[in-house]
Amino acid sequence: MNNQKQQKPTLSGQRFKTRKRDEKERFDPTQFQDCIIQGLNETGSDLEAVAKFLDASGAKLDYRRYAETLFDILVAGGMLAPGGTLADDMMHTDVCVFAAQEDLETMQAFAQVFNKLIRRYKYLEKGFEDEVKKLLLFLKGFSESERNKLAMLTGILLANGTLNASILNSLYNENLVKEGVSAAFAVKLFKSWINEKDINAVAASLRKVNMDNRLMELFPANKQSLEHFTKYFTDAGLKELSEYVRNQQSIGARKELQKELQEQMSRGDPFKDIILYIKEEMKKNNIHFMKAFQKIVVLFYKAEVLSEEPILKWYKDAHVAKGKSVFLEQMKKFVEWLKNAEEESESETEEGD
Repeated sequence: MNNQKQQKPTLSGQRFKTRKRDEKERFDPTQFQDCIIQGLNETGSDLEAVAKFLDASGAKLDYRRYAETLFDILVAGGMLAPGGTLADDMMHTDVCVFAAQEDLETMQAFAQVFNKLIRRYKYLEKGFEDEVKKLLLFLKGFSESERNKLAMLTGILLANGTLNASILNSLYNENLVKEGVSAAFAVKLFKSWINEKDINAVAASLRKVNMDNRLMELFPANKQSLEHFTKYFTDAGLKELSEYVRNQQSIGARKELQKELQEQMSRGDPFKDIILYIKEEMKKNNIHFMKAFQKIVVLFYKAEVLSEEPILKWYKDAHVAKGKSVFLEQMKKFVEWLKNAEEESESETEEGD
């Protein structure tokens, strides 16, 4: 009998370690900052090398968690304290927007760095917009040169679609407006934006976020006049922006005039009161009335206040008054429509007979 204890069967084989894909090194904000700043300092002033370093670092550093720290460094050279100051006890770098030359070409090169970074790591889009909103609120804490660079960079990034125009809401901060910081920043911003695109593209972007009628708010309440806005931006070399705002004001006034007339007529107000209101508006805003003339006439026609006969008679005979050609040109298509409608009506009547 074999007294040796029988061994139990065992499974043997090679043990494999599971690999974690895309595992990020975990750092606290200070360690993250030191790692980024060290890498930037090693690249020097070569922004192509900077872009490559940032692209490669995203594979091992947690950009998602430390987006604010990353963008603080790229813009200001280090982590920003509330108000926009750099902490003295932290590492800094001169490879950043604020330490760069103050010219459009340099800011265009930095814009490419941000574009490449955000295209590579799409999740940074929201963090970058939040960063720019914060930076705009910190404008008083920056030097004039730093504000100018940030304005140029922001204008370029708005032009190429990296930023949404909604970030400009930060410029309506009461303290920034009161001290004239918002308006001065807007001058540099719109210059670089229009330089990249044109006023029509800028206007389209502003309309998308309902800011096309808010530009006057860049000034304190006692300076929110068309005259002040026009002079300020025209003197700064932005005549096209001044003309755009003037047109927006004119369109707004015409719409208000038409809306008020429609409301008066729907309420059944006496016709003499409506005419009196129109006369008063003519005295106050003659230009707005002139541009809205055709729509007012059509409004009266639809409400059966005016018929075809007096409109056609006026168009044919009343050509003496100075400036009448402006009204005639506006009315041309409507009068042609009335004539055609009248002829068709007569033809139908003859056929019926």
